[in-house]
Amino acid sequence: MTEQPEGQRREDEGAEKSATGVVDLGIYRQSLDPLPVTFHRRELDAILWIYGRMVGEGEWRDYAIDHLKDRAVFSVFKRSGEYPLYRIEKNPKLAAKQGAFSVIATDGRILKRGHDLRQVLKIFDKALKALD
Repeated sequence: MTEQPEGQRREDEGAEKSATGVVDLGIYRQSLDPLPVTFHRRELDAILWIYGRMVGEGEWRDYAIDHLKDRAVFSVFKRSGEYPLYRIEKNPKLAAKQGAFSVIATDGRILKRGHDLRQVLKIFDKALKALD
């Protein structure tokens, strides 16, 4: 064995390792599994503002956030353990077409879709009623 300063490898050692095909597992997995789609801070702020208002009115009680490979989903529930009343989805693949944001009802109908989240969330604004 030749004497080498600690922390340094012989030059031919590095060549042997790359020739054997050793790959960093973390880098390999990251190249195969892209990061999930997430809501940005401003988007989540707008959604949670609507959620807080609806909780105050007694309409919603619980929520769940899912970050999937192709979309991010914010689901709202009347009671926990049920199907979600609404799903607010962010799907970047649709950003150039119909818009990345959509509100989906329990039965799967798309209630509103668009490019601007605040405009899409206006579906939850109640119309003012005239009192007689």
